[in-house]
This record gives sequence, structure tokens and C-alpha cells, in this order.
Amino acid sequence: MKRVYCLYRVSTKKQVDKNENDIPMQRTACRDFAGHMPEWSILKEFSEKGVSGYKVSADNRDAIQELKDAALKDEFDILLVFMFDRIGRIDDETPFVVEWFAKHGIEVWSTQEGQQRFDSHVDKLMNYLRFWQASGESEKTSIRIRNRMQQMTLDGLYTGRSVKFGYRLVDSGLVNRKGIPIKKYEIDPIDSETVHMIGDMTVHKGYGSWRLADYLNKNGYRLSSGGKFTNTKIVRILRDPFYCGRLEDGTTSGKLQTLQIRSEETYSQILYILEQRQSKNEEKRHIALQTKGQAMLSGNLYCAHCGGRLTTIRYKDSYTRADGSKYSVDQIKYSCYHKSRKLCVCDGQTTYQADRVDGYVSGVMRRIFSCMEGAPEEAKLQAMFKRQMAGNGATQRKLERELVKNHEQLEKLQMEIAKTLTGDSVYSPEDLSQAIQTVKKRVADMEDELGRLKAEEMQKKQGVDMITPAYRQFQTWAEEFDSASLEQKKMIACNLFNRIEVGRDYKIKVELNMTYRQFCSEWNGAGI
Repeated sequence: MKRVYCLYRVSTKKQVDKNENDIPMQRTACRDFAGHMPEWSILKEFSEKGVSGYKVSADNRDAIQELKDAALKDEFDILLVFMFDRIGRIDDETPFVVEWFAKHGIEVWSTQEGQQRFDSHVDKLMNYLRFWQASGESEKTSIRIRNRMQQMTLDGLYTGRSVKFGYRLVDSGLVNRKGIPIKKYEIDPIDSETVHMIGDMTVHKGYGSWRLADYLNKNGYRLSSGGKFTNTKIVRILRDPFYCGRLEDGTTSGKLQTLQIRSEETYSQILYILEQRQSKNEEKRHIALQTKGQAMLSGNLYCAHCGGRLTTIRYKDSYTRADGSKYSVDQIKYSCYHKSRKLCVCDGQTTYQADRVDGYVSGVMRRIFSCMEGAPEEAKLQAMFKRQMAGNGATQRKLERELVKNHEQLEKLQMEIAKTLTGDSVYSPEDLSQAIQTVKKRVADMEDELGRLKAEEMQKKQGVDMITPAYRQFQTWAEEFDSASLEQKKMIACNLFNRIEVGRDYKIKVELNMTYRQFCSEWNGAGI
């Protein structure tokens, strides 16, 4: 009597269709097959549910390892499966798993394909080809599923996992192959406003993820599931490009655009702020880590003497004067971190009154914003582009004329080749060859230069398109600065200036961010 062990496997736990080789069907087929073998007796059956034979190695599959241990202990004689791909679909591994059982005296049988033998080199080749084909089918299936899932997402359809905050699911009117209705995304009018608030408070008020989560929870906002916001959830909402109507790889569609909650401009600003706050290089970080407190410039304020960053402190003092009157002071100050801790030699002041520094810098900002008055957006950008491209167009036109002349000259020289062969040309073959090479090199150099100029022109045009959002932001700051809150002014200062330095006697020097410097070329101030 031959002892038989059976192995059944499905890739997902939801496979119940017989066409998908579900476990009950595999068990029935194997038992029927063994029943027609007089000397066979099934002793044990192994089942694997939700185990991919394409993605999961045999080393990580408990059933395969148990079967190998049983084979070494001579507990069975035959391994029976519905089809050989139930053992696995990995082309560079599964054939050798089957061969391993055969070498250890185990016959490997399939109800559909019979016994896999290794009596000849052809048998080994057929064994490998079978699993190579199975691997290819799995790869094709994986690609088809991935492409289908992406297409469904582009169509605004729900493909599983948790529903993104800011959206809700509604009936799409479609059903899947099992007759189950397919849902689609729709903007939730209430939660989407919270998404807008999260972006606005990040960009304009400088709220971090922890502070945002705390604010939302304290004010009664909740996730769609009813749970509280966490800093991790806030960061995911901020970073997810789906709110801009596109996938992570940049792919978009008309239906995704109808689901857009956040503008690309806001998304770019959010990513910049998050990147700045994650920067470990303080010299390159210009965004304040937080906007709490009563000082406007914490984040990119530096000592003009030692270069160290200034931190915000609160100074309190009170005492009774000799005449019996009481004196008290409660001030916000900027303190030179290096000097206060004696980390270096610094001849600047240890502290500066925050309201005085903030007042001076606010005046500078108002002077900068005054450059915007009477400058329409399109006219400003076009004027800037014309300044940057002065001379480029004229050089291109000159080169194009020269190229036409040189191409005509090259054509004439090439026509002389036939004459040199008959002896009718005024040129010798050597002179003609040299002349042709000279003209060809001149044409190639001109074409390279023309290509460079056109690329420069295109780059400048793209640059204008890219800075349009920045210009609009700058214009908004100019219009709303005086009425802005302290948190908003702090974020404006962080974005507007790369660096602000304060020295003795409150001498202040500011360095404008390059992005915004071009919008106010009339302003030449750098110090106060």
C-alpha cells in the first residue's frame, strides 16, 4: 500500500470559484484520483489558504517544510496535488522543490498532469518549462490586476483599503464579476472643508502635525470612523497627492480631477514646509519649527556677529524701588544661543527686544510689498521674462540666417564631388573634402548653439510658469500683511526671507528669498 500526502493551495482566502481551483474542489479531485489507484491510501492532507505560490518562497511556507520533514522521516510515498502549480509558481525555485522530493524517493503526482518523472534530461527540461510557464502566467496576472486596479482608481472607483478622509463612498452603478456593487469616491462636503483647514493652517499659520491634531481634536473634529486625529494621520493627509486629483506617480484623469480638493499651489507649499521642518541642517532651514509664542521671527533670525541662530526667551523681573514704587517687566526677547551659553567668542548683544526687532522687520516687509503697487501680474511676469531673455531671440535669428547660408554652401560643395571624379571641378578631391568637413563642423557648432539657446528660452518660459503661483502668493501677502495674524506674519517672514541678521544697536540685515527677490527689483535695501 502506497502512503499518500495531499497538498491544496489557493492564493487568496476568497477563492471559492471552482475555476479558481478552490480547496474543496482540489480535495474532491485528489480523493477521486486516489480512489482509482488500488494501492493508494491518503493519510494526510495539507491546506494553504491565502498563500501566493508566486510571491512566497517555499522556505517560508509551513506546509512545504512539514512535507520535507515527513519525507526525510519516510512517512509517505506519494505527494499528490491538483496541479503542479499548487506546489509553487517560482520558476527558479519550484522545479528544484519537485526534484528534491523525487530524489528523496517521493513520487510527485498531479490529478491533471500525471506523474513528474526525472528519468531523462528531457524530463528535467519539461519540469523546468512547466514552472517557467506558470511563473509567466502569474506575472501576467499580476500585471493585469495592477493595471486594472490603477484604471479603476483613475475612474474614481473604490478599490479597497480605508476610505481617504475628505471623501465618501457612493454607488457607481457598476458591479464586479461576482455581482457585487462597486463603489466610487465622492467629495464629502463636510470633511473636505477640514482638509482645506489642515492645508491652510499649515501654510498660513505654521501649525505642525502635532499641534494640528490637538487643535482638531479639542474642537470636536473627528475622522470618518469617529476616531481622533493623530499627527501621523495629519502628515498622510498633507502628503497625499490624491487630494490634488492625481496618483503618487503623477498619473491623473478627468474623473480624478473632479475629486480634487487641494490646489497644486497649496500642495507645493505644504511639501516645501514639511521638507524644511525635516531638514537637519539648520543653516538651510528657513521655516520656523513652530509658530507658537509672541515673537514674529523665530526660525530664521541669526546673530550678525557669530552667525548663530537666535532663540526666543521670556524675560520677567519685578522689584520695589527705593521710593516704594513697584517695578515689573515681562518681555519677549531674542537671545544669541551661542553667546548665552559661551559656545564661541561673540561680540554682539546677548539679547534683543523682540517687539523692537519685529517692528523694524515689519517695516522692511511693508517697503518690499509696496513694490507690488500698480504692477499687474501678467505685465510683471512678461517684463521679467523679456529682461531675462534680452538678446537671446536676436542671437537665434542671426544663427538661423547663418545656418541657411552654410547649408547652401555645403550643398554646392557636395555637388562638386561628381565633377572631381570626372576632372571638371576647380577643386582637388583633398581640398573639396577639407572644405566640406570645415563647413559641416561649422553647421554642427551652429546647430548646437541654436539648440542651447532654444533650450534656455524654453527653460525661462517654464520658469515663468512655475513662479506664477509664487507671484500670486507674494501679491496676497502684500495685500493682507497689515491685517494678518501674528502666526500668518511669522509664516510670511519665514517664506520671504532666507536669513535675517541682527547686530549691536539693532542693525538689521535681511536676505530675500531668491524666488521673491525678482518681484521687487526696485527695492535695493539690505540693511537698516
